Amino acid sequence: MSVTDEELAEQHEAGDRLGAPSRLRVVAGRFFGSFQGRAGFALLALMFLLAFAGPFLGRWSYTDRDFTAFLAPPSADHWWGTLQTGADVYAVTLRGMRRSLVVGLLAAVVGTTLAAVVGAFAGYFAGWTDRALTWVTDLLLVLPAFLILAVMSPLFASGQWPLFVLVLALFLWMVTSKIVRGVTISLREREFVYAARFMGVRPTTVIFRHILPNMSSLLVVDATLNVSAAILTETSLSYFGFGIQPPDVSLGSLIADGTRTALYAPWTFWFCAGLLVVTVLAVNMVGDSLRDAFDPASGRGRR
Repeated sequence: MSVTDEELAEQHEAGDRLGAPSRLRVVAGRFFGSFQGRAGFALLALMFLLAFAGPFLGRWSYTDRDFTAFLAPPSADHWWGTLQTGADVYAVTLRGMRRSLVVGLLAAVVGTTLAAVVGAFAGYFAGWTDRALTWVTDLLLVLPAFLILAVMSPLFASGQWPLFVLVLALFLWMVTSKIVRGVTISLREREFVYAARFMGVRPTTVIFRHILPNMSSLLVVDATLNVSAAILTETSLSYFGFGIQPPDVSLGSLIADGTRTALYAPWTFWFCAGLLVVTVLAVNMVGDSLRDAFDPASGRGRR
């Protein structure tokens, strides 16, 4: 019995639906199939839940002051104690963790996106485009990022933290951009890129539709690992007073204040320091597990 083209197409579609799983499902299976992936994801989800939903559970806001309890230890009224100013440690710590998480995520996304675009354009177009973008990348690599951010710190006043995110992201993308450039140089010689060129597809369309999707695993892992790098950078800057500016707070500014009273009032230091360690550890665990899940040759990436 003959089979029409329509029936054959339907059989292929049914086979795709019932046959081999998609790459996303395979990667997700590898990721959640590892203990490290599950633990990192659970810890990170818990940190986000605590940062964004936790403040609604307490009775104090991060701007409130209890003038009857200065450096009070943890109690039923102040779950994590109070600071020298009478501020509730639970409220200000969760506010600081929320700000650090948002800054880390946005800086990582912006930095990875910039690295992908600059590296792909440099590698695909070559010539003067490659030389100009490579010169800019090399220039930013040798600039003292900490000093520049310190000089610009007066601009990061309360309400201007998006500017801080953009400046921080400007110093996160250079190394990844060089990697993307090398991969692009290899991919532009592949058959599917030649086919797109012969069909008259615009170069920018080739880059965003054919080149960058083939680096999705690299970019996803890089963005994940950049989150922890951005959080630690923001924390270090805020520790020295060059990051998030008062009256807003971040984990770095809280740790800086807590070091003065850590010996006789440890609750002012250890809660924010502990949450920072757990958050960075969870992000690194997720990043390592994603790298193993995307790499089919990885022993830890197999279920």
